[in-house]
Amino acid sequence: MFGSIGMPELIIILVIALIIFGPRKLPELGRSLGRSIGEFKRASNELRNTLEEEIRVEEQRDQRAAIRAEQDSAVAAAAPGGRASESDSGRAKRAAIQAALRGRDPRRSRTSSAEARPPYLPLSRAAARGWPPNV
Repeated sequence: MFGSIGMPELIIILVIALIIFGPRKLPELGRSLGRSIGEFKRASNELRNTLEEEIRVEEQRDQRAAIRAEQDSAVAAAAPGGRASESDSGRAKRAAIQAALRGRDPRRSRTSSAEARPPYLPLSRAAARGWPPNV
């Protein structure tokens, strides 16, 4: 129950506490002890949750940094000659990031059947005009 404290030792401790504090003060001490144990549990759970949240945020930050590094290397590899020129670097980087977010290869065609529909037409009018074409 309490580790190495058995039932006889526990009874002796309770009798000594009853003699020292008296029958009127003992329930009050029990309540205050229970409240303090509850507060300690809440504080330890809050600390654990805070630490887990910080670890999760740090892992997400590391994943974002890894994705950025991967995208930068993909942009550098996709550029002619292995390096992006000054004028094309922003455009190539933006295209590579957008393609990575869509899960596509940046060197493939820019339009797919879903992107072929003009953006200014509502879906019902676009469907009436045959957009997107059947693939």
